[in-house]
Amino acid sequence: MNKQGNLYTIIYTAVIVCVVGAALAWVSLTLKPKQNDNIRIDKMQQMLSSLHVVSDKTNAIELYDKYIVDEYIIDSSAKKVDGNAFDVNVANEVKKDASERLLPVFVCNIDNSTKYILPVYGTGLWGPIWGYVSVNDDGCTVYGAYFSHQGETPGLGAEIATENFARQFDGKQLFKDGSFKSVAVLKKGQKPVGGEDYVDAISGGTITSKGVQSMLFSCLSCYSAFLSDLQNNKK
Repeated sequence: MNKQGNLYTIIYTAVIVCVVGAALAWVSLTLKPKQNDNIRIDKMQQMLSSLHVVSDKTNAIELYDKYIVDEYIIDSSAKKVDGNAFDVNVANEVKKDASERLLPVFVCNIDNSTKYILPVYGTGLWGPIWGYVSVNDDGCTVYGAYFSHQGETPGLGAEIATENFARQFDGKQLFKDGSFKSVAVLKKGQKPVGGEDYVDAISGGTITSKGVQSMLFSCLSCYSAFLSDLQNNKK
């Protein structure tokens, strides 16, 4: 075959593309389990952070198994739904009507008391933001929180991922006078008109801060029936 001809060039190129494609597919399939494991471990670390438990990749699974004693899915009326809570894609669920969402609940035992971790997902300035809020067994008081983002501005909106921001939520009340209020995120010096608890927004990160506030209300309000049941059980 003439190596200078068009036919040789086409065949040679096709063979190279097939070989490279097969190699990339093999690498992807080989690494997929490891990538999935890393994603699961990172999710465990995020949830543990909402409990103020420091973990790393070497001990996250052990600590998760130690503190997370149960997990299940509920609907907006607080009825349990079949499924694996850990595998629920919250990003997809928030696109649904509140009455149709699958709501994961992670039950924890820490400091000799029960906490409930609830995932939240929303939109910041440049992309998705998400997090986990742990609530005391009174169904009202925030025990801890963790937030992260995909691409918020470093030094500004990205500060929602810092411990200093998240720690502001400790002890905040989600209900006032029996009504769900969530937690407001306001510029320093401002106070909410609805009487809800609030934290200081990120300086220079107004849109991201508003995104956190909207995310908390939109997601946690879906759990209001579940949280109300917890409150009634404590009476």
